[in-house]
Amino acid sequence: MAKASWAVVNPSQGSGNKTVNVSSSGEHSGRKVRNTTLTITAANVAPVEVTVNQAGKPAYVQNNSDTASAPKGGQNVTISGKANSQKLTFTLGTGDLSISLPSKYTAASLETENGANIAGDPGATQEYNWSIVITVPANKGTTTLTKQIIVTDEGGNTDTCVLTQAAGDATLSVSKTTIELDYKGTAQSFDITSNTSWTIS
Repeated sequence: MAKASWAVVNPSQGSGNKTVNVSSSGEHSGRKVRNTTLTITAANVAPVEVTVNQAGKPAYVQNNSDTASAPKGGQNVTISGKANSQKLTFTLGTGDLSISLPSKYTAASLETENGANIAGDPGATQEYNWSIVITVPANKGTTTLTKQIIVTDEGGNTDTCVLTQAAGDATLSVSKTTIELDYKGTAQSFDITSNTSWTIS
């Protein structure tokens, strides 16, 4: 059996006594050990095999970006990243943006329940891409709103994305545009509806 492509040997051939260096062509992103077999052959002698094991990478999760944004009118916002964890858990942190998390997200192209083990455990052998779609309602206020989206891997490691929504438009309306007072000046009233500070002059 040929060695795995990730195993690099130098030199790969020679004569007589020689020291051979073995390395990996890159980082192993899966959590579990991967291995391959080197087979050394020579004329008139039985082949010799050497097993090469490369340690797995500890469980991790990371966002593709530490920030995300939504317009004042609201929209669906996708937050994405990479991980090798057997499961991911999404929670909301601090902030004044009123949103809720969906019950499912996507990991390695598989729809997965928040906090549940991912089918087939793709992170055992290599890192995978994940994404979660969050519905952001329209901002009816005049200030920018934010909320932390926190993702946690199986080992308790976390990464945080701050979702920011643009400020909404100022609004101002009145229930009456004309006030009729009697000759005595008896008080009449009208209602002001607004999402910002106002003055009467």
